[in-house]
Amino acid sequence: MNDKKKIITGLAIFLFLFTLPIWYNLVSATSAPEPELSAKAKAAKTCVRSKEYMVAEHMQLLDVWRDTVVRTGERTYTNPDGKQFNMSLSTGENSCIGCHVSKADFCDKCHNYASVNPYCWDCHIDPKEKK
Repeated sequence: MNDKKKIITGLAIFLFLFTLPIWYNLVSATSAPEPELSAKAKAAKTCVRSKEYMVAEHMQLLDVWRDTVVRTGERTYTNPDGKQFNMSLSTGENSCIGCHVSKADFCDKCHNYASVNPYCWDCHIDPKEKK
């Protein structure tokens, strides 16, 4: 029974160390950055799909686009509203890069925050920043 204080102290230290990442994240957590939209994107007021869909599912959509373009050669995407878009990351007026011209301000902000390294730019040419 003399070790009761040592055991309780040891358990308290263990619980503190075990839950330290949770406490650290609660204190230092920041909200996800809002990507900066170009003037053209702001004027369009719509994207390929809704903002909520694009935030959550853009990588799946881009994967489907890649497979469709490579396997069937089809380069036009029609969204649920009937509007057509060019399925391309790197070219075209009516494509992703047509509106989201700044990779650093649009793509990289969120990907850095989420600690993900997408492989889009392994094949596609980075869009050049327009001054």
